[in-house]
Amino acid sequence: MSDMLRAPAEVKYADELAYLESVDTGPKPFSWRLSPRMVRLFILGSERADGLDRDIPQKWFGDRSFVERSIVTLASDRGLLLIGDPGTGKSWLAELLAAAVCRNSTLVVQGTAGTTEDHIKYSWNVSMVIAKGQSRESMIPSPIMTAMEQGVIGRFEELTRSTSDVQDALISILSEKYVSIPELDHDNIVFAKPGFSIIATANSRDRGVNDLSSALKRRFNFVRIPVVSNKKSEAEIVRFRTEELLRRHRIDLDVPPTLLDILLQSFADLRAAAASATSDDEKLESALSTAEQIGVLEDAILHSQFFGDRQLRAETLAGSLMGSLARRSPEDLAILNKYLHGVVEPRAKQGGGEWTAFLDGGRQAIASLS
Repeated sequence: MSDMLRAPAEVKYADELAYLESVDTGPKPFSWRLSPRMVRLFILGSERADGLDRDIPQKWFGDRSFVERSIVTLASDRGLLLIGDPGTGKSWLAELLAAAVCRNSTLVVQGTAGTTEDHIKYSWNVSMVIAKGQSRESMIPSPIMTAMEQGVIGRFEELTRSTSDVQDALISILSEKYVSIPELDHDNIVFAKPGFSIIATANSRDRGVNDLSSALKRRFNFVRIPVVSNKKSEAEIVRFRTEELLRRHRIDLDVPPTLLDILLQSFADLRAAAASATSDDEKLESALSTAEQIGVLEDAILHSQFFGDRQLRAETLAGSLMGSLARRSPEDLAILNKYLHGVVEPRAKQGGGEWTAFLDGGRQAIASLS
């Protein structure tokens, strides 16, 4: 795993998955590697009542009912569609589910305007076709077709960004559970094996880009992942992801709790301002998601490590926040400047301490960006 920039969940947590499989006595649908109860435990973490002789840490933070509904859907005949705002952990949940169910989360199609039907069915190795003609050997199966042949989970990221032709091709796969290969005379149908399913994700902000047809919607169970609004849960997510970052970069640095509180409070303040805004010009372009908080903190930590004194400071955190969220000029800069003067400055005068340093760092960042 040391030579991978980012190991997939089944590699990263291989030891945990092997342990859970060894003690799993529950019923398993199809060819699942873990029972539904163990899949839930792997994702949400173990408790003392589970009776395990080792601790399984929580990996996804959210309502357990979302995880349970997702698991039940995968055990059914329908696909699973995780939908929500950017940065709500949809892709991470999809990866964890696939890793726990079949130990393979890498059969992924990325939906874009350029995604074609070939990306979800098959294409051809042109040189082999020229040399030997069309055959199963010269065919290049898509990740979805590979998942069908192996009876495992296929993933489709950003489903609503793909065109209607691609979405229509998914309908037959989800309903008929096979793909025809009309170019071949023999062995020209690939049937899905038991255990095959699709986990798709879609951003709710992409509504209207390529809306799903009613036929495709009927073949998915929808699980809506809300933005994390609970401060404690959001702090756990940010802390969990930050610890992963520090381990990956081999950085020995503690994130002061006061700075984590400032980061969380700043995002809460900016979300409240966006909710009360009367026009798009009064809202930051950023979605202000938990994922963006993690990005701000990562940027501040790396800046402190490489260009500072290896101590995370409020000034550095403020500079990272302003630099990450100021995407439009002058609109975003004006909103952030208003936040500094209207919210942070009174807070610094009242409490002082790290808020004062945060205000100074924010002002310097705004001045350099203007």
